[in-house]
Amino acid sequence: MKRKNLLFTIMAAIMLFACPMAAFAEGAEETVKMAGTFWALVPPVIAIALALITKEVYSSLFVGIVVGGLFASNFKPIAAVDNIVNEGIIAAVSGIAGIFVFLVVLGGIVALVNKAGGSAAFGEWAKKNIKSRVGAMLATFLLGVLIFIDDYFNCLTVGSVMRPVTDAHKISRAKLSYLIDATAAPICMIAPISSWAAAVSEFAPEGQGLALFIKAIPYNFYSLLTLVFIIALALMKFDYGPMALREKNAIENGDLYTCGDRVESEQVIPSSKGKVIDLVLPIIVLIVICVFALVYVGGILDGANFIDAFSNTDATVGLPWGGLIALVFTIIYMVARRVMTFKEAMDCVPKGFIAMVPAITILTMATALKNMTGLLGADAYVAGLMDGAAAGLANFLPAIIFLVACFLAFSTGTSWGTFGILIPIVVAIFPEGSEILIIGMSACLAGAVCGDHCSPISDTTIMSSAGGECNHINHVSTQIPYAVSVAAISFVMYVVAGFIQNWMILLPVGIILTVAFLFVMKMFAKKNA
Repeated sequence: MKRKNLLFTIMAAIMLFACPMAAFAEGAEETVKMAGTFWALVPPVIAIALALITKEVYSSLFVGIVVGGLFASNFKPIAAVDNIVNEGIIAAVSGIAGIFVFLVVLGGIVALVNKAGGSAAFGEWAKKNIKSRVGAMLATFLLGVLIFIDDYFNCLTVGSVMRPVTDAHKISRAKLSYLIDATAAPICMIAPISSWAAAVSEFAPEGQGLALFIKAIPYNFYSLLTLVFIIALALMKFDYGPMALREKNAIENGDLYTCGDRVESEQVIPSSKGKVIDLVLPIIVLIVICVFALVYVGGILDGANFIDAFSNTDATVGLPWGGLIALVFTIIYMVARRVMTFKEAMDCVPKGFIAMVPAITILTMATALKNMTGLLGADAYVAGLMDGAAAGLANFLPAIIFLVACFLAFSTGTSWGTFGILIPIVVAIFPEGSEILIIGMSACLAGAVCGDHCSPISDTTIMSSAGGECNHINHVSTQIPYAVSVAAISFVMYVVAGFIQNWMILLPVGIILTVAFLFVMKMFAKKNA
């Protein structure tokens, strides 16, 4: 009740502030100019703060959108509404409509697999073959690593496949969502054949993008150390921060949620004829066809090689393209197997859509908020900061770039937008062909992933919550301490990297620091138990 009152108070204060400013602005020309200033980052910061305080994401995002619309219109009400509706929400829906289609299609495939009994059969197989909680966590990690093509695809596929396994071993939904999130964007950012590598290639100077991306991989400390962190945490069998309570309740009480609303898919009575192949085959077909669809969209049939096709692809077209074919295949396969009737198969399609509505709603509003930030010229503001920092701080620039990328990605909720802003700046301030340029590039990419990983308004974070069927704010609040821990170690490594420009020395040191940090945290956890 107190949180709701706080939210209403904040909204009222914003409106009271906006009204007199609006009246003043209507009577004058361009009296408020916030574009390209610190104010460009204020709307997403407000949204994030409200989400963390109130534990309610929809109204928090809407308040951020409204504030951004008012800022971008110089507080003119009619222009603000136009910004919110046309430049924000409608542009968000049209810009990521392909991802919406993919979400709905994937939801339909998951519903089909559940109804056919494939998930239940896989759960039974997993109970017999995956004997421990550690095994279940490492299996989730391994599947996340294997699906490196695209983070959206990764989040929803890993979640749907591994939920029965982690539930059987009493792993909390918050922990499952963390495992999904930590093997989504961080994996894509170190995979040369992925939609992320293609995006980086777009923003880098022509002909240099993929080469710079590959050279930056060994210096991408956040992504690489996150993988070390997950494995070590699982093997050491402990947790800290808010995650510890979730895991304790899951183990001792069988409570997979602890607090927040129970985000569960509709319970269905699975077919008794279901087999593990009814889960595995649709997923394999989905992966194979989506990979082909991505390179097809990139022009592989027009003579482009595999790498060039990935560099030129568009995931918002390729993933729906592959997903629709996989959905049709799954329907035909399930009906041919006689595990369900054609009518039952058709009934699964709208159920899959319904299951994805929360993720689609949050994704729409988060994208609209990013559009407001774009209208306010956040890129120009950050570019000015970076230019000012370049003079006299050459050796410390990788660490500064990492922090700026973290803050920008956290505030805007987008990795791609962050490195789209920063990569041209990084390329301009470092000597061409130098090792410090590669380190600066890796710091930019690592910071973008880190901020995206922590941000409540990140699309990957949103879909990790959906994949793990976890309350979104619960996922964010339990994940942040882990992400910040790895980010702090990464920052230290980038400070050192400015002086010791050799990844073969730096990466082992980073791994040792990560494992040592976890040993220390485990000792503190034992003392406080």
